[in-house]
Amino acid sequence: MAKIIVLFSTKGGVGKTLISGNLAFSIAQAKKKVLLVDGDLDVVGDMARMINLEQGKSLVDIMYLLKNDKEVIVSEFMSRRDSVDFIPAVTKVRQVSQFEPDLIKRIFNLFKENYDYIVVDGGRAFTESLIRFFDEANLLLLMVTPDILAVYQTKWALDTLQSLFFPLEMVRIIMNRAGSLASISMSELKSSLPCEIILKIPSEGEIAMLSVNKKTPLVKEFPKSRITYVLKEFVRDVLSKEESFLKRKEIEEIRTDIRKYRESFSEKKVTVFENASEEQHSFEERKEEDEMVTLKQRLHKRLIDELNLRRLEVKIFSDHNKMRALKKKAEKLLGGFLVEETHSLVSSQEVREKLIKEMIDEALGLGPLEDFLNDPLVTDIMVNNKEEIYVEENGKIKLTSKRFVSNEQVKTVIERIIAPIGRHIDESIPMVDARLPDGSRVNAIIPPLSLTGPTLTIRKFRKEKFKVKELVDLGALNLGMGSFLEACVLARKNMIVSGGTGSGKTTVLNILSSFILSDERIITLEDAAELKLDQAHWVRLESRSANIEGKGQVTIKDLFRNTLRMRPDRIVVGECRGAETLDMLQAMNTGHDGSMTTLHANSTHDVLVRLDSMVLMSGIGLPIRALREMIASAVDLIVHTARLSDGSRKIIQITELTELYDEMHIGLKDIFTFRQKGIDSEKRVIGDFKPTGYIPTFFEDMRIRGINISKDIFQP
Repeated sequence: MAKIIVLFSTKGGVGKTLISGNLAFSIAQAKKKVLLVDGDLDVVGDMARMINLEQGKSLVDIMYLLKNDKEVIVSEFMSRRDSVDFIPAVTKVRQVSQFEPDLIKRIFNLFKENYDYIVVDGGRAFTESLIRFFDEANLLLLMVTPDILAVYQTKWALDTLQSLFFPLEMVRIIMNRAGSLASISMSELKSSLPCEIILKIPSEGEIAMLSVNKKTPLVKEFPKSRITYVLKEFVRDVLSKEESFLKRKEIEEIRTDIRKYRESFSEKKVTVFENASEEQHSFEERKEEDEMVTLKQRLHKRLIDELNLRRLEVKIFSDHNKMRALKKKAEKLLGGFLVEETHSLVSSQEVREKLIKEMIDEALGLGPLEDFLNDPLVTDIMVNNKEEIYVEENGKIKLTSKRFVSNEQVKTVIERIIAPIGRHIDESIPMVDARLPDGSRVNAIIPPLSLTGPTLTIRKFRKEKFKVKELVDLGALNLGMGSFLEACVLARKNMIVSGGTGSGKTTVLNILSSFILSDERIITLEDAAELKLDQAHWVRLESRSANIEGKGQVTIKDLFRNTLRMRPDRIVVGECRGAETLDMLQAMNTGHDGSMTTLHANSTHDVLVRLDSMVLMSGIGLPIRALREMIASAVDLIVHTARLSDGSRKIIQITELTELYDEMHIGLKDIFTFRQKGIDSEKRVIGDFKPTGYIPTFFEDMRIRGINISKDIFQP
C-alpha cells in the first residue's frame, strides 16, 4: 500500500515543484515504485516541462471515466521517465474547471495498490483540491524559505491545518535555500515554528537553474551536487522509517477527536435580542445597543487572538483562496463563541448571521466598507474619518449611516489594502495610492497631513466594460459621435481625453481602446491599472512607488522610455500628469500614431495650458512657440468629458487641434458639442448633442484609408 507525501507551500517561488520532482526521482533511485502527481492547479504544466515529459492523460480524464462508471486501467494514463510514473491533475487551463476534488479519494484508491510512494506537488492556496490531497496523505511537507515573512506564513498555514482538523504530527517542514547569506538563523526559525524542520536544502541556484533549463532531474544531471546528497540522505534516513508516516487510520482517529472537542460547544444554548434601529432610541434600546457594542468588542478580541491576526502576513488579504478559507474558519469560531455567550442578545438566526458577517468584515475584510464594495450602484467610497463615510451613487454624493469603531480601524483597513502590493504608510510616508484586487483605485492620507483622522477614497472598478451603445443609452454621447470616434481610432489619430475628476475619462479611454484592431500591439502605462482591453496583443505596465527606504520608484516617464524599445503600434497612457507628457508628445510626433491618454482639465483650452505646464515640468527649456508647434503637430483630437449638476457624465466636446494661427495660439475647432437647455422638474439636465457643421481637416484622409463615414453626421 503506497505511502502518500504531499508537498505544499504558502507562497510561490520557494522551489516546491523542483524539490517535489527531484524527491520522486530520489525515491525511485532507491528501487521503489514511485508515482509523481502534479496537483498544482494554479500553474499548469510546470512539472512536465521541468522533467521533459509529454502531458498525455490527466486526473480529469480518469474522473470522466469514474463518473461514467467505466473501467480505469491505471497504466494507460501514465507517462514515464527513469522509473518514475507521472500524471498531472490537468493538462490545459480549461480543464481546471472540470477538476472534481470529490473524486480524488477514488482515484488514489486505484493508485495505492500499484506504488510504494506517491509524491504530490500540491498548490500554495488552501483550495478544496489541496485539502482533498491532504485527506489522502500520510505525510505533509511544507516548503519554506529562511526569511521572516515565511515564518509568519508558515505559522498561519499550520493554524489553518489545525482548524481543518489535521494533526501537526503529520506535518514536517522543508527549508529550501538554507544557509543563503540573506537568511535568518536556523535557531530563530526552529524557536518560531511548532513543527520539525526535517530537511534543509542547500542554496545552489545555478545548478538548480541548469537542471530546469536542461529539462532533466537535478539528482540525475548533477549526482554529486549538495542538493542531490541531502535528498538521497533524506530518502535513506527518513522515508525508510515507518515512524515517519502516520497511518490513515491513526490520522482519522486524531481528526475525529479534534472535531468532537471543537463541536462540544454546540450543545450550549444562547438567547439574544434583535439589535435596535439606528434612529431614535429609548433608554432601554440604547442600553441594548451599548451591550451589543460591548459584545462585538469582546468577540472581536477573541477572534483576533484565536486567529493570531496580529502576526498574520498581510499579503494573505489579497489571496482570494486563502481569505475564503480563513473566513470559513472565522465563521466557525464565531459560531462557537456565540453559543458560549449567555448574554441576552441576538435572538433570531437572521440577526445572528448578520452579527457574524459584521465581525468577519471587521476582522478580515474592510469593515463597514464591504457592503458598499459589493453594491453595484456605488461608484465611489469616501471615508473622511471614523464617523463620516460618504458614497457616490447615481452621480450623487450622500452621507451613510455606517461608521468605523475607531480611527485605528480605518488605518488597519488602509494597511490591509496597501501592504499586499508592497506599499507602506506611516507618519514619514503619510500618503499612498494603491488598488484593491478587483482593480478599484485607492488613495489614503493619514495624520499629521489629515487633521480629521485617516482618510480613504476608493474609486470602484466596474467589472463589465461599457460598450458604445450603453453610453448612448445612458446619454453620454450620440451615435454620430460614437461613429466618428471609432473612425478616428481606426485612422490612427492621436487623442487626449480630458475632464474633471470623476467625469468618466477612463471609461471613454476604454471605449476608444476597444476600437483598436486586434492585430496591433498595444502597450498601456498606468499608475493604477484600470484599463480593460479585449485585444490579445496587449502589454500592461504599471508604475511603482518608492519603498520604505525611498528606493525602487519607477515612474510613468521611466516606463514610457522603455516602452519605445518594445515596438508598440499603440501607446495608451492612463493619465499624463507630469514630466512624461513631453515623451508622449515626442512619441506622437515620431511614428507612434494612434496614441491616447487622459488629462485633468476643465475645458479644451485648459488642456493646452496643462500641456504647456507639464512639459515645462520636465526641465526642458523649449521656447513657447516651439512647444505649441509640437502640441499642434502631435495631438489631433481632444475629447472633453464632464460630470453635470445631476450627476450624469457626458462627452460635451469633441475638438480638433489645427495649426498655429499666430505666433502663440493653436486653433481649436469644435466638431461636436453638448448644449444644455435647462433642468426638468426632477433636476435632471436637459440638452442635446449637436454637430457644429465643422468638417475635420483629416476627413479626406480617412476616406482615402477606406474608413467610410458619412459627411451627414457633421451637419447641424
